[in-house]
Amino acid sequence: MRIGFGYDVHRFEKDRALILGGVEIPHECGLAGHSDADVLLHAVADALLGAAALGDLGAHFPDTDAEWEGADSQGLLHRVVRRIQEDNYVPNNVDATVLLEQPKLRPYVDAMRANIGDALSLDRDRVSVKATTTEGLGFVGREEGVAAQAVCTLRTP
Repeated sequence: MRIGFGYDVHRFEKDRALILGGVEIPHECGLAGHSDADVLLHAVADALLGAAALGDLGAHFPDTDAEWEGADSQGLLHRVVRRIQEDNYVPNNVDATVLLEQPKLRPYVDAMRANIGDALSLDRDRVSVKATTTEGLGFVGREEGVAAQAVCTLRTP
């Protein structure tokens, strides 16, 4: 059994879609980034890579590489899963938290869990997605951006 932790942050930006957990969420701003800036899927991918001791998402999909510009983070997550499988690991579970003030994510959590579960070939009872505010504190509290954290376990088949 291996354990990994992932963390990601992106700032808000006008004229971009807000995509979290592979779900487009209505909001006046999206997140800035080289890819679609899905902080939740990025944190999950980093947790998987960390558990397998394979570095971080930026090492595999650098923002200096035009190939990844505008990339769909669900596709990146599928690639990460295939990469850890090459080292004979499979995801066992994931627990993730999104930190943001607005918008409220409760209506979208089930779809996020389903997207993550599909990418990791996990049943929904092995995927947890939560959201919380920072009670107005810090960059999240000032609504400058969104952060996400994820913990996962890997096992050998």
